[in-house]
Amino acid sequence: MSAYETLSVEEHPDRVVVTLCRPAARNALDGRMIAELHRVCEDLERTPKLLLLTGHGGVFAGGADIAELRRRGRDEALRGINSRLFERVRGLPLPTVAAVPGWALGGGAELAYACDLRIAGPNAVFGNPEPGLGILAAAGACWRLRELVGESVAKQVLLAGRNLDAGAALACGLVMDVVPADRLLDEAHAVLDGMSRSSALALRLTKLVTDAAGAHPVADDLAQAVLFESPDKEERMTRFLEKKGGRA
Repeated sequence: MSAYETLSVEEHPDRVVVTLCRPAARNALDGRMIAELHRVCEDLERTPKLLLLTGHGGVFAGGADIAELRRRGRDEALRGINSRLFERVRGLPLPTVAAVPGWALGGGAELAYACDLRIAGPNAVFGNPEPGLGILAAAGACWRLRELVGESVAKQVLLAGRNLDAGAALACGLVMDVVPADRLLDEAHAVLDGMSRSSALALRLTKLVTDAAGAHPVADDLAQAVLFESPDKEERMTRFLEKKGGRA
């Protein structure tokens, strides 16, 4: 991957680590960062890998760039500048993990919501203060947060302006764990390590079926049919049975 101005991107054989890096603006998402994250998505769509997304300097992302938002009008809103990116992140072929060390507000929170899993540091805070700026959280929070934490908590955040600290985020299931700040990235990598030991094809199809609108048993059957014919399934089950001495 070529050089970036607002991101630090590390490529590994099985994963890509992306750090949001606009320290002077608390890693706020501006047009350049959005464009660079699209480039990351393009690479991951072409060559699927796991994604670890985090923020520089103890902050995930302090929101969207307010100066840019103030200049945007109807036409920019209809382009879905942020929402199209977050949907692209959500639709990446392999799982994504957000390691959230601190503030994840507004668009920053919505980017974290778009990831498959979230792990928080003790100083993590999620919030959507958009109505206080005369707008709404229009890049997925109004429906995605409800799916993640339920209607009551979502309305507390979106309507009453409640911020969810790390403990509250864990209690409502928004994050899978809260870990010490100095272990946050290590724990996130450990989750990815576990995933990388699974079949990449099985992960990809499981994500597709889980994210599909409306559960349908045919989707399960079709995905399983593909996996049942894969050499990876044969090899993995053979190794499992050999370890068990041929027993199930």
